[in-house]
Amino acid sequence: MQTPERRPNIVFVITDQQRHDTVGAMGFPYMDTPVLDELVSKGTAFSNTYVTAPVCSPSRASLFTGLYPHNSGVLRNDEPWASTWVTDLADAGYHCVNIGKMHTHPFEAPLGFHERHVIENKDRAHPKLPFYLDNWDKALMARGVVKPDRRTYRDRPDYNESLGAFVWEKERDLHPDIFTGDLACRWLKEWNGDAPFFLEIGIPGPHPPYDPTEKDVAPYRGRDLPKAIRADMENQPAVLRRLRENHMREDHDAVVHLAEPTEDQKQRQREHYYANVTMIDEIVGKVRDALRERGVEDNTVIIFSSDHGDCLNDHGHSQKWTMYEHSVRVPAIVYDPRVPGQGRVDDLVSLIDLAPTILELAGLTPPDWMEARSLKGYLDGTQDAPVREEVYSELARDMIQDASAFMTMIRRDRFKLVYFLDSEEGQLFDLESDPDELTNLWDDPGHAGIRHDLTLRLLNWRIESGLEAQRWIGRAS
Repeated sequence: MQTPERRPNIVFVITDQQRHDTVGAMGFPYMDTPVLDELVSKGTAFSNTYVTAPVCSPSRASLFTGLYPHNSGVLRNDEPWASTWVTDLADAGYHCVNIGKMHTHPFEAPLGFHERHVIENKDRAHPKLPFYLDNWDKALMARGVVKPDRRTYRDRPDYNESLGAFVWEKERDLHPDIFTGDLACRWLKEWNGDAPFFLEIGIPGPHPPYDPTEKDVAPYRGRDLPKAIRADMENQPAVLRRLRENHMREDHDAVVHLAEPTEDQKQRQREHYYANVTMIDEIVGKVRDALRERGVEDNTVIIFSSDHGDCLNDHGHSQKWTMYEHSVRVPAIVYDPRVPGQGRVDDLVSLIDLAPTILELAGLTPPDWMEARSLKGYLDGTQDAPVREEVYSELARDMIQDASAFMTMIRRDRFKLVYFLDSEEGQLFDLESDPDELTNLWDDPGHAGIRHDLTLRLLNWRIESGLEAQRWIGRAS
């Protein structure tokens, strides 16, 4: 273990529902992200980072255990978390703080943190969701402001045509993302401790409602943005067609999903979504300023990523709950001011790999039951081969994805396979020749061998996974 005075502080910024193509320096010049661009240029950025579940809580519980969802025990939102590796940081002398969203259940369970200042989803106005008043709710109430959510947005005459995209019309400092960022900066200014700290900042955006301020969305209006991948419903398994029907029946997160939105509607949705990312970029800049003012910038590692992506009408789908690239692939950046950055890494990595990476950065040895693989060798330039040959993602039946009991994705080399537990249908894509995932090769005789090999690999992986994580069973926070 490193000596206390040499251990770095760690700031982990986790956004909600941010797809991989949202950082300018990662090859997406339509984005305004100067702060993240600088972190990419000075740090190490992973361009092929896949989540272990395309839905909030399972992905986050997986990240904070270093286990796949089928082993963490959290397969759906609002299922209880048992433990996290934050406890290991706390036991090693780190002061551990969560400000913003983690989507744990219970919402304020300690899970190793000394402090939790929780801000949850922007919109929780659904009778099936647990009642909870978070710090943002209370701030709005104290200011006499009615919280914008699907109940208030429904009063708008354009609600049914907006695809969840609205301009934030309240005071700027009350926007949930800005409120979270300002609270984190306030903590960095006010905390009077001298221990190394682990600060998780959970930004609620760009999860819908897509609600940037007018200042932020104005530069994106009319900008040449990527067009939505066509709604290829004829090539999609029945499970995904039913998912789409669910979205069109109900306005999840204030998004009224349309079967045939116009190009203008889809453009507007993306303008708001990308503008929300630019707001987040500014927030990361404020956090860096706060670290500088505290005098700890040179000894603080900044990690930036997200829990899953957002289809934004790609393939005709709303939000996540699919295994398409824009649902399961996210940005991931690590900036360690103590070492030279290694630039862009195109190897396959899993979001959970940040778990042992953080522990090693703190001078700890990751538990041997972790299924995640440390990325630290990439950060210091000692990694001479990829840590992974394949990545996996899982999705269980929940309130919204209700057509399949379980679906599993594997990506290996150029191919991605999606297996549905209770269906003879599936998906197989050649991402090299078909990056938009429009040609499903599942039933193609010429790819039967690839389908067989990847399906067999899924079987072997599940067995290996159970054995590897067995020592974790029974661990308590």
